[in-house]
Amino acid sequence: MTKADTVVVLDFETTGLSPDYGDRAIEIGAVRVEDGKVVARFQELMNPGQRIDSFIEDYTGITNSMLKDAPPCIEVMHKFADFINGYNLVAHNASFDKRFLDAELTRISRTYTGQFACSLLTARRIYQDSPNHKLGTLVEYANIPADGTFHRALYDSEMTTKLWLTMLDSITERYAISSIPFALIQKLTKIPKHNVNKFLQGW
Repeated sequence: MTKADTVVVLDFETTGLSPDYGDRAIEIGAVRVEDGKVVARFQELMNPGQRIDSFIEDYTGITNSMLKDAPPCIEVMHKFADFINGYNLVAHNASFDKRFLDAELTRISRTYTGQFACSLLTARRIYQDSPNHKLGTLVEYANIPADGTFHRALYDSEMTTKLWLTMLDSITERYAISSIPFALIQKLTKIPKHNVNKFLQGW
């Protein structure tokens, strides 16, 4: 599957910033999109085998008591590896989520075949006038309805999905590209912002 509107959009909540320093995933949320339509969702808390600090509890709303009864990471990540099988992947600030996905799947000797694209880097090129490129700011900038709480994995995945599809629509409207390949977005995220129009006009 190579179209930009057929992907899995995912988001991790974690104990900290980097699996290189022992941080673990505590929640995964994801939305599977086919031909621009949401066809499936995935959401699970997971017990990382360690306590989370009060900052993470306040930031995410996920508490140690909630995680105490959650299934272990190994169980959840096996399910998630099946969920994403065969799909390209999208995340907001994808380098963060990719690090945790890779680390958690390595622990269970699983892998994935899809490639990643970053909605944050895409937005920096498509919505250059946005005050910043945080997910909440972009949702407001693009007039996307929002009625939930950010920093929970499924809600962030839902909002990233809406943002992703809105950006694809913007590209179609501005540049008359009717079927946008996933590879186009990957290339776009590496183009200097001042060259975006030239790049897309020449596609």
